[in-house]
Amino acid sequence: MTGLPAYVAWCLAGLVLCLALLILRRPVVRLFRLALRSGVGLAVLALLAQVGHLLGVRLGVNLVNALVLGLLGLPGFGLLLMLQWVLRT
Repeated sequence: MTGLPAYVAWCLAGLVLCLALLILRRPVVRLFRLALRSGVGLAVLALLAQVGHLLGVRLGVNLVNALVLGLLGLPGFGLLLMLQWVLRT
């Protein structure tokens, strides 16, 4: 009967996790959506890094730029381009 307390603890932990996910469903969905959009933004930045020299655009492929693209979308891309233009020396 030594396995019974461990089984009860795992079941209780699973129920607590399910309850937490049920309560925090909206924030979890929003975080997942942000992660997905940031991943797409990172892919766009990686593709732009390959052909950006032809267009004169050199945006860094990093997490901050990907998060800006994930949060703001196309206006965020314009913001990054304007920021690059303003900060260029």
